[in-house]
Amino acid sequence: MSTLVIGDVHGCARELQRLLDGVRPHRVVLVGDLFTKGPDPCGVWALIRDRGLLAVLGNHDQRLLDVVDGDRPKDAHGHACVEALHRFDPAWEAWVRGTPLTCTVAGWTVVHAALHPSGEIARTTRSIATLLRRWPKDRAKDPRWWKVYEGGRRVVFGHDARQGLVEVDRDGRAFIRGLDTGCVYGGALTGFLLEEERLVQVDAAQAYCPT
Repeated sequence: MSTLVIGDVHGCARELQRLLDGVRPHRVVLVGDLFTKGPDPCGVWALIRDRGLLAVLGNHDQRLLDVVDGDRPKDAHGHACVEALHRFDPAWEAWVRGTPLTCTVAGWTVVHAALHPSGEIARTTRSIATLLRRWPKDRAKDPRWWKVYEGGRRVVFGHDARQGLVEVDRDGRAFIRGLDTGCVYGGALTGFLLEEERLVQVDAAQAYCPT
């Protein structure tokens, strides 16, 4: 069994397909932020739907649900993304609503943004799981959450393209991996094969979104 966790896709369907076809894993978990900013949200949803991909909830996924629910102003991009997905296949919405904040698979915990530094899921609020980059208050002077992480869970996360690839080892083995390498900004789409503890990447075809 091979499990591939993939960083923030952000509508980059072409790169997602290249990564999936190059690795051909048995199981895939996406770290969230699936559809917005990039060129092809419907293509991303088709890959998720047709290949049975799993995901955790990202902050941009929550924003799309907020647009649907009328809890967020209809910004041009979010509204256009929702409309395109609804026209293509309305099933996307129920699927996103069913995505969890965290997923534990093959001895790793997958989360979009962060875990509580204790590593306790019960103390990891929705805000921490989908939004937090720095602990404790996300101020510029605060350290990245994973630098003060004291939990025993091995963690894979995304959400922090400015930080880029994060590789933290403990006791000679992979312990924390941050996979947001800014594909939508012209970087790369990064995956991590859990059982092999091996990173895989495909370069973005272009920069789709200004930084």
